[in-house]
Amino acid sequence: MLKIDMHSHIIPKNLPNWTEKFGYGKFIYLNHNEDRSADMMQGGQFFRRIKENCWDEDLRLGEYEQFQTQTQVVCTIPVLFSYWAEPKHGLELSEYLNNHIAELVAKYPKNYIGLATIPMQDTELAIKELERAKAIGHVGIQIGSNINDENLSEERFFPIFEACERLGMAVMIHPWQMMGFDSMKKYWLPWLVGMPAETSRAACSMIFGGVLERLPNLRVCFSHAGGSFLPTLGRIEHGFNCRPDLVAIDNEVNPRDYVGKFWVDCITHDIDALKYILKMQGSKRVCLGSDYPFPLGDLEIGKFIEESDLSTQDKENIFSNSTLEWLNLNKSLFL
Repeated sequence: MLKIDMHSHIIPKNLPNWTEKFGYGKFIYLNHNEDRSADMMQGGQFFRRIKENCWDEDLRLGEYEQFQTQTQVVCTIPVLFSYWAEPKHGLELSEYLNNHIAELVAKYPKNYIGLATIPMQDTELAIKELERAKAIGHVGIQIGSNINDENLSEERFFPIFEACERLGMAVMIHPWQMMGFDSMKKYWLPWLVGMPAETSRAACSMIFGGVLERLPNLRVCFSHAGGSFLPTLGRIEHGFNCRPDLVAIDNEVNPRDYVGKFWVDCITHDIDALKYILKMQGSKRVCLGSDYPFPLGDLEIGKFIEESDLSTQDKENIFSNSTLEWLNLNKSLFL
């Protein structure tokens, strides 16, 4: 059974020191260590230590093979989005990262699929890089759950989503710059609490803002199983019904009507939670995802699904069919 991991992150082994080059900001660069790990530096300050499987494409293929997974959809690490940067610098950074992934996909067309990053802080430049990314082989983009704390429903982002629909480029929404980050750093709460909330923020914004209504052919996937959106949809729908004067001001369609019209990945770490998601979405709208190679991800690449009592058809949908439909790709390309 073909397995495609549609949610994994990669970084070039060598990054320019953009902070030094541009003269400002907290751009990410790498300091490599003797043990083949690297320290992610953020404007000169230590951010995170990562292993070589963050950049070594051959090592990654070997690790994926252990879990019978042939193909990885790769995108940048969200901290590299750098939406706060000057637009021209955000464009330069995006071009560098997108070229790296495009070269990887060209080298291993059966093993890697690319999602680009674009400078969302500037609509014109974002669309320019979106078009270039498609031309060099990317099939979609990864964007953050907010753009400099602006919701994805802001009208200035709509032309970008419109261009994605026009170009047939899929969109993956990934949480970043989590709400409440500075007030709840203890216990890793930004990653445990903030990330699911951020993804729900993005989903609610795109639904209530009418983005999904106005662009019915836009193919969107919300990462981490949609965060807290689907588990709290009862509350969200109730708010829509009881206070339409506050909620239904830009879109009068019930948020529940959009369930099954977008995709989510399967990263729940809990088969019962996944079964709830599947009951709501159907297996054709749930994709295999891992968040590889980070420890909060599913680094056994869907083993908990393989060992479950889900039907063979549901497993096949999760493992490849739903991702192929989201990305508008033919399965024969990977067999």
